[in-house]
Amino acid sequence: MKTIKLQFDNKTGDQLSAKLELPLDQQPKAFALFAHCFTCNKNLLAVTNISRALTDNGIAVLRFDFTGLGESEGEFSDTNFSTNVEDLVQGANYLAEHYQAPQIIIGHSLGGAAVLQAAAKLSFVKAVVTIGAPSNPPHVQHLLKNSLEEIRESGEAIVNLAGRSFTIKKQFLEDLDGRNMQDIIKNLNKALLVLHSPQDNTVSINNAAEIYQAARHPKSFISLDGADHLLTNKQDSIYVGQLIASWSSRYITPDTGQELETEKQVVTETGQDGFTTQIKAGRHHLLADEPTSVGGKDLGPTPYGYLLAALGACTSMTLRMYAERKNWPLERARVHLEHAKVHSDDCATCESTTGYIDQINREIELEGPLDEQQKARLLEIADRCPVHKTLHNEIKVKTRLL
Repeated sequence: MKTIKLQFDNKTGDQLSAKLELPLDQQPKAFALFAHCFTCNKNLLAVTNISRALTDNGIAVLRFDFTGLGESEGEFSDTNFSTNVEDLVQGANYLAEHYQAPQIIIGHSLGGAAVLQAAAKLSFVKAVVTIGAPSNPPHVQHLLKNSLEEIRESGEAIVNLAGRSFTIKKQFLEDLDGRNMQDIIKNLNKALLVLHSPQDNTVSINNAAEIYQAARHPKSFISLDGADHLLTNKQDSIYVGQLIASWSSRYITPDTGQELETEKQVVTETGQDGFTTQIKAGRHHLLADEPTSVGGKDLGPTPYGYLLAALGACTSMTLRMYAERKNWPLERARVHLEHAKVHSDDCATCESTTGYIDQINREIELEGPLDEQQKARLLEIADRCPVHKTLHNEIKVKTRLL
């Protein structure tokens, strides 16, 4: 799995902090957007576990902090349910513009109510998932019951939720009161999965029944028996992620793209999507890219990153083969590499005496009960790695157009 830290603007220009998690091969078959629970953030353990279960199944996930929460800009006290829905729409449009439109939208608790409303505004969303969601946003008012009178009389109050203090304004309550979810759910026209625990003491399972009954088919309900509202048990949240991945596969359209084919050892393709380059080496699919600092999307290593990786992998493999042949107790060989342009005057062993040359610094860690003589010999063997030899030999690249 690869995690990319992102930021996108909400409707008022505040930057919202996000994480995009991609499958290990960085070729997702679909994208999902995740909305966390009321006053939570994108780093809630349950959200992380669900996202990673999805990426394990080839689905990329964008999770972010709503305005004023976590690492996002803005004032939480100025937000409400409507701004949460707007944040979701902005996040979905960001994905559509910079990566791929999300086909799945997932919401936990009040985030579940928010995704139902946001999905109605997003034509490209095909599957909607709610987890422990209230059937109507005003349900969240019971969390504020000790402060409701002060909020209505004074216009705001400081409320303690999950050990943290938040300022809740009257406009937040008024926005909740103005929401009627039944018509929105009835006219959703998207596949719906409702996940809820019978033991949920924060949002009762009756809410799941109301959402399910209001929705039209295709719709599904799965009971999360034994789970609590925040899915604090790791196995519960992983189970939820796996369920979503399996269920949604029936409704999403995998983004397979055009399969790269070649009779050669490697083929690469860079299209109109910036520097992002598909690679097929044998039967293995990879991505190369450039950092965001130079206009790339940082979806994969740079070409020089792959060059260093080739040398590093070849070095450690060569050391392993030699140690096994000698029956030496090498437990692990770790190779650290970096590439730089250095002035030829700084290189005493280089043939060139003018300008800059390429220099690769390689550091090797050897683990295991090896004696000093064995370590010294393995250091010599590192230079016999085939890729090392290739880099030191004269190389000719013959190019022609097809």
